[in-house]
Amino acid sequence: MLKKDPVVRPQAQGHLTSPQRFRLRDLLRYNLKTVRAYLLKEDFQQFWQYNSPTWAARFLDDWCEQVMRSRIEPMKKVARTLRGHRELILNYFRARKQFSAASSRASTTRPSSP
Repeated sequence: MLKKDPVVRPQAQGHLTSPQRFRLRDLLRYNLKTVRAYLLKEDFQQFWQYNSPTWAARFLDDWCEQVMRSRIEPMKKVARTLRGHRELILNYFRARKQFSAASSRASTTRPSSP
């Protein structure tokens, strides 16, 4: 049933064609593990939109908790891995914040003439 289904391909939900959206809606009615895993994966894409390490950490913790309740073993393995590397992953947000602050300071200061 799902092997040749175009919805199951890794695509962002916002980029689905109209027939694919209708097919996804139909699949959601079946509550298949495959569809639930797809939706969890799509939901995780929000993680990379956060600017604040605090809010990113909250999202990561909530997402991992939701996945651990999903009873989808491959997704639970991903959640355990993410939890194990939580601080290193959050360093990405901390570094990005420092980098953007440093680059904005550098762009506002003018080099002095010799």
